[in-house]
Amino acid sequence: MSRWEPGARERLVVAAVDLFTEQGYDATTVAQIAERAGVTKSTFFRHFPDKRELLVAGQETLSRLLTEGIAEAPGDASPLEAVGAGLERASTAMGPATRELAPRLKAAIAASAELQERDTLKTVSLAAAMTAALVARGVPDPIAALAGELGVLAFKRGYAEWAEGDGGAERELAGYVLAALDELRAASASLG
Repeated sequence: MSRWEPGARERLVVAAVDLFTEQGYDATTVAQIAERAGVTKSTFFRHFPDKRELLVAGQETLSRLLTEGIAEAPGDASPLEAVGAGLERASTAMGPATRELAPRLKAAIAASAELQERDTLKTVSLAAAMTAALVARGVPDPIAALAGELGVLAFKRGYAEWAEGDGGAERELAGYVLAALDELRAASASLG
């Protein structure tokens, strides 16, 4: 096992998702994940505090990209336009490797109550990050919270549609996420 081989974090995530899918979350050990990824257990613990945290490996980056996009949206952007800018920025960080991993990750989460709980916490955290970024732009809290929640819903809907595609020449994730945001904007207007 090469101690300093690049890409260890990504290999650990892929190995964990594969093992969670093959044998279940509870039956998978850190040692098995490390072995499958070709690293030592100490390398695993340098990247993650426990196996549960593998699910949210990119959450910090995703939150940062969302908030940067919102902060850098034009000053006259509506709250949902600012959320759209954040979603577009964050979506650009996800490419073919993320898309390939998505169905296995979805299956692993569906099979484990603990992973479902962690995924829910991730969703709450992303909504809070978008809400805080909107409040920092001067958007009143209730409007910011609603826009943040719609942003998370749009991201989840767009991501699911993108991940379930056949991998052909469809648009990038941002196209799916922004289309979902537009659909939600139209749907919310009809709530009247």
